[in-house]
Amino acid sequence: MSSKMQSTILYRFSLNLIDRLANWSANPWRRYSLLVIIFLGGFLIGSSLGMINGVLALMDPVGAFFTLIFLEGLIQLRFFFLRSKKPIILIRVFDVFRIGIVYGLFSEGLKLL
Repeated sequence: MSSKMQSTILYRFSLNLIDRLANWSANPWRRYSLLVIIFLGGFLIGSSLGMINGVLALMDPVGAFFTLIFLEGLIQLRFFFLRSKKPIILIRVFDVFRIGIVYGLFSEGLKLL
């Protein structure tokens, strides 16, 4: 069984996507705007998770467990991309997204106090 992927158009496009993103974000304003958009998307998801678990109030520990597993998965992806010598912008995107989710969860938690 061969482990090499076929060289399709989609496969070639996905290989070049990270490099194109790194080249596009060489400009600091573009990089910061991308990271702010990613942060706000993570904040939206984090606050939505908090609201959904708060409204349903059925499976709070299970929702917290899956959120924790997702965040730990993002941390493991960060270390994987650090070892694979991918561009640093991808690592920053994962970090900012994770920070946005945690910040959204904390803001939802502070609303309940």
